[in-house]
Amino acid sequence: MGLSPKLDIRQTQSLAMTPQLLQSIRLLQLTHVELEQFIESEIESNPLLEREGGPTAAQEAETAPHRPETLAESISARLDSSLENVFPDDPGRQETIGPDLSAQWRSARGNGLAQGEAGSLEAIADTAPSLRAHIGEQIVFTFSDPVERLLAQDLFDNLDDAGYLTVALEDIAIRTKADLRRLENILKACQGFDPPGLFARDLSECLALQLKARDRLDPAMEALVSHLDLLAKRDFPTLKRICGVGEEDLMDMLGEIRALDPKPGAALTSQPAAPVQPDVFVKPAGDGGWAVELNADTLPRVLVNEPYFTKVSAKVDQADKAFLSERLQSAHWLARSLDQRAKTILKVASEIVRLQDSFLAHGIDHLRPLTLRAIAEAIGMHESTVSRVVANKFMMTPRGLFELRYFFTTAIASADSGDAHSAEAVRHRIRQLIDAEKAHSVLSDDAIVDTLRREGVEIARRTVAKYREAMNIPSSVQRRREKKARAAAEASA
Repeated sequence: MGLSPKLDIRQTQSLAMTPQLLQSIRLLQLTHVELEQFIESEIESNPLLEREGGPTAAQEAETAPHRPETLAESISARLDSSLENVFPDDPGRQETIGPDLSAQWRSARGNGLAQGEAGSLEAIADTAPSLRAHIGEQIVFTFSDPVERLLAQDLFDNLDDAGYLTVALEDIAIRTKADLRRLENILKACQGFDPPGLFARDLSECLALQLKARDRLDPAMEALVSHLDLLAKRDFPTLKRICGVGEEDLMDMLGEIRALDPKPGAALTSQPAAPVQPDVFVKPAGDGGWAVELNADTLPRVLVNEPYFTKVSAKVDQADKAFLSERLQSAHWLARSLDQRAKTILKVASEIVRLQDSFLAHGIDHLRPLTLRAIAEAIGMHESTVSRVVANKFMMTPRGLFELRYFFTTAIASADSGDAHSAEAVRHRIRQLIDAEKAHSVLSDDAIVDTLRREGVEIARRTVAKYREAMNIPSSVQRRREKKARAAAEASA
């Protein structure tokens, strides 16, 4: 069979992922904070976009005062005006220098205040000291020798966010060519810094340093912090034998251990957590149902300034006009994408509320199993779209604030062929059963399985164990030891 060139006409269908479509998909999964940042960057790069209620680009251009671009021009502008402007005679006009200099000083000091913004001692005092500044001051006051001061700074540079020393002293000695004994003395001095527990090399040493600062590191307590593995297993009989104390004393010692901070540096390194803003509000409606509405504070609104486009495009060349046309199209697409994003979130949230009506009315025991596919089929969208919508979105309900993903749980079969149970509701029931235990009647995993089956939940023992471990609940043997120890301590008290 011979080969020869030929032309064919074929008709096919394909989905083209344009940049605008990719942008719309990406907007769905952004949190409101990330969305705000994205909108700000778009407004900076697009002169036809503006905030709703904010000044237009044309108004900003007309009302913006002329500012010299360089320092030389600024000085020249001041000197060329008049001597009266440089050295005013009116005492009232001289007072305006003070706030300007004050604002510049605040900005230079890094107090977090914008130039021209009113400052206060409360705003300055509210700023928590950083771990670097806090430890740096103590290093300066503790060590007078410059070499020891540098070595102490090197030790500090090897602390993690929790305040633990992450590098062995031997490695530091090799790298800095310092005497190991000298380094140990410097570390011992640093371990006396505030807050107690800093510069520890493991959890046992961290707790021991805090107990030492409280003058509570006696031989019994020292033995306890040296055997934290037994404490994690709740092996109280062995701990009593090692520490040489009775039941009541051991319980008192455990109470002191719980009061210590396992991460002493975290308080100075962690930033204050920003409050979570709900994306959707759910409130009881007058007809007995639920009213679902979007949080206006988390929905950025943008406007497309078409009059400005018409005014400017009439005065520019073809290249600039093409740029403005492209920016106009991009602005329209962004506005439509934001509107579609809001509608999609509302549609998904409304369907979740409809399917989880019993949970909102009666609590977690009535949470239904739910999948992304069920929501997608109900609202006529793709499952991946629903997945993007529920990512990092929160709903405020009469029962509290929940992430949208919280409502999606796997189904656990019913023992009596009834409706399936939500995995989250089953976990909650396991927690209730364990919390109601007494010292003499601790439930094993098999006993929990039997109880749940009597309540209509068909579940395997390994599933109960998996849920229990996910909730950080110890085994029945460990719980029995702890509850008996607590009961004995309460009886003696």
